[in-house]
Amino acid sequence: MGFVHLLKLCVGAESVADLAEWQEQNAARWPAGTSVHVTRMWPKREAELLAGGSLYWVIKGVILCRQRLLGLEEVTGADGITRCAIVMDREIIRTDAAPRRPFQGWRYLSPDEAPRDLPQARGAEETLPPALARALAEIGLR
Repeated sequence: MGFVHLLKLCVGAESVADLAEWQEQNAARWPAGTSVHVTRMWPKREAELLAGGSLYWVIKGVILCRQRLLGLEEVTGADGITRCAIVMDREIIRTDAAPRRPFQGWRYLSPDEAPRDLPQARGAEETLPPALARALAEIGLR
């Protein structure tokens, strides 16, 4: 059996730094070394996701980073509704910029469609503004 990734919009974040800052501010709520994102629906392809998948974040219309998936857990909100907690490794891995159109919820992303990780040295570079990253990706320069 192979694996598959998740693709999710990072609503409210302007950059990878914003995502990292939000996760840092909320780290005390989660088990050590993890980040958690709660979503309404439970992925039907759970086994494939947990066989090596990552959650790829779309920030301002561009895939810019990913986090390795560690598990899916059932959580019940204060409203009594059961949801899916996506548990990820805390490390945020920068990727090549890849433009994506808006969508709701999440999508599956096959490994051959996933953008490559940036080399370690480039991962520390300052993030380009999302509009510039999107424009460069659209013409194949990023």
